[in-house]
Amino acid sequence: MDLSEIRRALAAGLQPLRVEEPLRLSEWADKHFYLSAESSYVEQRWEAYPPQVGIMDVISDDRVREVTVRKSARVGYTKILLAAIGYFAHHKRRNQGLWQPTDDDADEFCKTELEPMLRDVKAMADVFPEFLAKHKHNTLRQKVFLGSTLYLRGGKAAKNYRRLTLDVAYLDELSGFDRNIEKEGAPDALAAKRVEGATFPKLVAGSTPKIKGLCLIDQRAEQADVLLKWMVPCPHCEEYHPLTWGGPKEHHGMKWLDGDPSTVRHVCPHCGGLMTQADYLSVWRRGQWRSVDGHWRLGGDGRWYDAAGVEVYPPERVAMDLWTACLPIASWQQIVTEFLAAVEKSKAGDKTALQTFVNTTLGEAWEDDEGERADEHELAKRAEAYPLRRVPSGCLVLVAGIDVQDNRFEVVVWGFGRGEEMWVIDYQILAANPADERDWQKLDAYLMTRFPQERGPGLGIEAAAIDTGGHFTHQVYNYVRMRERRRIAAVKGSNRYGLDIKGRATKQDVNFAGKIIPRGVKVWEVGTDTAKDLFFGRLKVAEPGPGYVHFSRDLPDEFYRQLTAEQRLKQKTARGEQYVWVKRRARNEVLDCTVYALFAAQLLDLHRYTAAMWDRLEAAVQPEPDLFTEAPRAEQPAPAPAAPAVAGPTVPPATQIQSRLRAPAVAGGFAREW
Repeated sequence: MDLSEIRRALAAGLQPLRVEEPLRLSEWADKHFYLSAESSYVEQRWEAYPPQVGIMDVISDDRVREVTVRKSARVGYTKILLAAIGYFAHHKRRNQGLWQPTDDDADEFCKTELEPMLRDVKAMADVFPEFLAKHKHNTLRQKVFLGSTLYLRGGKAAKNYRRLTLDVAYLDELSGFDRNIEKEGAPDALAAKRVEGATFPKLVAGSTPKIKGLCLIDQRAEQADVLLKWMVPCPHCEEYHPLTWGGPKEHHGMKWLDGDPSTVRHVCPHCGGLMTQADYLSVWRRGQWRSVDGHWRLGGDGRWYDAAGVEVYPPERVAMDLWTACLPIASWQQIVTEFLAAVEKSKAGDKTALQTFVNTTLGEAWEDDEGERADEHELAKRAEAYPLRRVPSGCLVLVAGIDVQDNRFEVVVWGFGRGEEMWVIDYQILAANPADERDWQKLDAYLMTRFPQERGPGLGIEAAAIDTGGHFTHQVYNYVRMRERRRIAAVKGSNRYGLDIKGRATKQDVNFAGKIIPRGVKVWEVGTDTAKDLFFGRLKVAEPGPGYVHFSRDLPDEFYRQLTAEQRLKQKTARGEQYVWVKRRARNEVLDCTVYALFAAQLLDLHRYTAAMWDRLEAAVQPEPDLFTEAPRAEQPAPAPAAPAVAGPTVPPATQIQSRLRAPAVAGGFAREW
C-alpha cells in the first residue's frame, strides 16, 4: 500500500470527526442554496437581498432564542425558512419541527417547497441519502437526516405538539393558527415546550398579520425584547430611517401627486428629502436592521452593536418587521396603484381589498374602525376637579383591582355609590418583585390605607381582587390564603361567552412545590368580556347618577390609554358571529384592574343593593352634620404610598362598614358568606 492510499484510508476513517467551518445562515445559503423551479419564478442560485440577510443571520444566531418575523407577502420569507431547514440539518445537525396551520398546509408545503429544495440543493445529499427512496425516513410527516430529524405537522390538533424533542421549532403563518389549540394553549406556547431543554433552543415564528387584537404574530412582536426595522440612509441627509407608508396625517412616508402612482416618492422624516425607488436601491446595501430607539443595531457581519457602535450581547427575543416596499419584488408604483384601487372599493362599502392591502402589502394588522370602543381623549375631557386619594361625597364603598407584573403591582381603586355610580379614587404603580414575599408587604400596606372623605371619617378598601394569570400565580395564592376574611380574592379572567362577572370559585389546594395544602385558596373565575360590556356601557351614561363614571383631573394620560386599549368587534366563532373584545394596544393593565374591581363590587353584592340598603350605608359612612355634631375637620388627600407604604388601621377593612351599621347583616350585604 503506497502513501497516497494510506492518506485516503485515514481521511475516510476520520470523516465522521470532521467539523465544518462555522457559517451564518446567510453564508451557508450563499454557498449552497438554490431556488427550485416548482416554487420560484426563476430557477437559479439563491442571491439574498440585503434585508433578507439580517433575518437569516438572526435565525442562525445561537444566542437568540426566539425570532418573530412580522411581514407582508412577497418578501421571500418562505425561501428563508427553507434555507434555515437545510442549514440546521446540514450544517448544525439539529432536530427541527415545523408547524403549518393545518395538516393539508403541512402536506402541501412538504410537496411543493421542501422536497424540491432537498432535491436541488446538492449539499442535502450529504445528510439525506434516502431522498428518492420510499422509506420510513422519508414521509410527509418526517425527514430523517444523518444526525437529525425534521418533523412536519399541522397545527390544529394538540397531539401534533406532543412527544417531539427539538432544537429548532418553526411556526409558519402563525396568524392562521387557532388561538387556543383544543383548549390546551396557544400554538406558540405549545411549540416552545418542544425546545425546552435544548442546548441552543430556537423558536422561529413568521406570518402576515390579520385582525388587530386577535393576531398572534402581533402579540409575539409586542412581547419581544426588541423590535427591529429595516432602515436605510437618506440620500440627502444620510440619517437612517425605515420605509413607511405614512398617511394623510403624516409628513413623511410614501407620497404622490394628484392620484398619479407614477409620482410616488418616499419623504425622509429627518430632512423632508424625496427618494425614488431607484434612489432607495442605490443605498439599500448600506441598510441595517435597527431598533426605532437606536439602542440596537445588527451589523452586516451578524454582530450586534449599541447606539455608540460598541459590540453587545444580543437580546434573547427578537422581532423584525418587513414589508413589500423594502424589496424590489414589486414597484412602488404598483403598490400605490393597488392601494388606490382598494380605496375605491371601500367607498362602495367593500373593505375586503383594503384589508388585503393592509395585511399582505403593508404587513400590518387590520383594524376595523367600525368596532365599538371608547375614546381616551373624550374620557379625559370628562375629568372633574376632585383630587385623587380623596373620596367625593356620594361615594360610599371602595374596591380595588390589582394586576401583577414582573416588576410591579398595578392598582386601581374604584368607589361606588347609589345605583353603582363609579369614581376613580386612586391609580398606583408599586415597584416590587412579586417573587420576593417581602415585597408583598408593600401591597398589603397599601390595601390597608384609609382614604379621607369630603364628609365623614376615612374609608378603607372593602374588597380587592388580584389576577392569578401571570407568572406569579402561587405567590398570589400564598398572599390571598391568609387574607380571605378581608375580602381579598384571587381571580382568573375568562372570555368564555356568557360567563357572569362573578363566576364560580374553585379550591386551589396544591402549592408551587406540588404539596397538598389542607386549606386551599379560592380562585374565582371572572367573566372579562361581560365586565367590559358592562363598563363600556356605563361610559355612555351622559349625566351623573346611577351608572355614571367619574374621572379625576389628576389622572395621567396613560390611564385613559390603557382603559381604552381594547375594542369590541364582531368575529366568526364556532357559535356563529359574536362580539369579542380585542386589544388595540400592548398595555391594558388599567382596564384589567377595572374588570377585577367590578368583580370585587359584585363580591360585595353591590349590584343587589336596594334604596333602603344604600340609605343605611350612607347614614353610616357619610352622616349629615347637625347642630349637635362637630363639623368634620378638613382632611388632606391621602398621600401616594411610598415604598414600603405605611400600614393602615389594624381593623380589617371588610369589617369597618359592618361595625358602623351596628345591625345584623342583611341578605346580599357585606357580611354575606362568599
